[in-house]
Amino acid sequence: MSESRSEDAVPNGAAHNTSTEPHVARPNIGNRVTVVLGAQWGDEGKGKVVDLLAQDADIVCRCQGGNNAGHTVVVDSVEYDFHLLPSGIINPKVTAFIVCPSLPPPTVFDFHQAVDGVQEQQRQEQAGKNLGTTKKGIGPVYSAKAARSGLRICDLMSDFTQFSERFKVLASQYQSMYPTLVIDIDGELSKLRDYVEKVKPMVRDGVFYMYEALHGPPKNILVEGANAALLDIDFGTYPFVTSSNCTVGGVCTGLGMPPQNVGEVYGVVKAYTTRVGIGAFPSEQFNDIGELLQTRGKEVGVTTGRKRRCGWLDLVLIKYAHMINGFTALALTKLDILDVLPEIKVGVSYSVDGENIPNFPANQEVLQSVEVQYDTLPGWNSDTSAARTFDELPENAQKYVRYIEEHLGVPVKWIGVGKSRESMIQIF
Repeated sequence: MSESRSEDAVPNGAAHNTSTEPHVARPNIGNRVTVVLGAQWGDEGKGKVVDLLAQDADIVCRCQGGNNAGHTVVVDSVEYDFHLLPSGIINPKVTAFIVCPSLPPPTVFDFHQAVDGVQEQQRQEQAGKNLGTTKKGIGPVYSAKAARSGLRICDLMSDFTQFSERFKVLASQYQSMYPTLVIDIDGELSKLRDYVEKVKPMVRDGVFYMYEALHGPPKNILVEGANAALLDIDFGTYPFVTSSNCTVGGVCTGLGMPPQNVGEVYGVVKAYTTRVGIGAFPSEQFNDIGELLQTRGKEVGVTTGRKRRCGWLDLVLIKYAHMINGFTALALTKLDILDVLPEIKVGVSYSVDGENIPNFPANQEVLQSVEVQYDTLPGWNSDTSAARTFDELPENAQKYVRYIEEHLGVPVKWIGVGKSRESMIQIF
């Protein structure tokens, strides 16, 4: 009996390959951005690392937060303090691209800052403590974004009459929530109208601008993170955090770019730990060590002027930051501040009620109660500020760096031993 066979039947034992070549070729990934992020609670020296990398950059971006950041850079004995502008702007050849707090996040107005102050006062009165915000209006403006009542740069640049009406509605909403709040609506609108003419020539569609930068001619694109991992709204020590995503995911959502365009992710780590304001701080030192670190390190907030709390380096929280960000290398800053210590402690694990815990606690009350287990390393009791290569560092300083690398499984690429650009030792 004859057997009929269809044309596309497959002989016994043959593989049936149904795959075909795509009709359109896979898109070219394009340029990749280099990202610099804080690995602790901020103030790690990100600005110095960005300034260093910006010497070879074409574009330097800020992608989240606002002027609640504070980055200090020293070039040719001149000290620059930045709050909103990317630190890399010191390079005259670089294009500075700011997506915060402009498009797409809502814009910060004067009354947002006033609301920030009122909210802090209410927290103090009602709960006996506040969050310790910078009172720059960042929390209220991100709240307005989530409530979908915020106004954006694209609104300000469009029809000013429509913008004014929506501005008045937003202002009245805040006044109904906070009866003591006084807002000079006409005065603010007058200032904003003047800003339109000054700012409009510099405004671009952020997504389109970044797409062209990523897919045009080869470019070195640098992204400068503000704040730090432990201040991230989702992954930080909530509620004592900022209002934006300052981990690596914020680069994509802030700039409107895909994750495959993220290249190197550099974490900036201070050789000890500091924190501004309140909130849990397991390795904080309420003693001469804390005072010495604060004094030698000149630990005063650039934005707030507040003294920073100081403590030993905590590798538990840096390992947690690495889990989230996937650091490809680290910059270890302010190593020279430890020069005078006979021995140096490093936090390596946490315990609660005598039992080691395997993870960084999400709950503030648990984090407040942890006990830090330390390893003690010998100090080097010598000045490192003149060192310009790794080999020029004292042997125990080298061992301190290698200890950090081995514990985290991430290489240290730079070591900071002073305030100037020249004080950053590059290892590889």
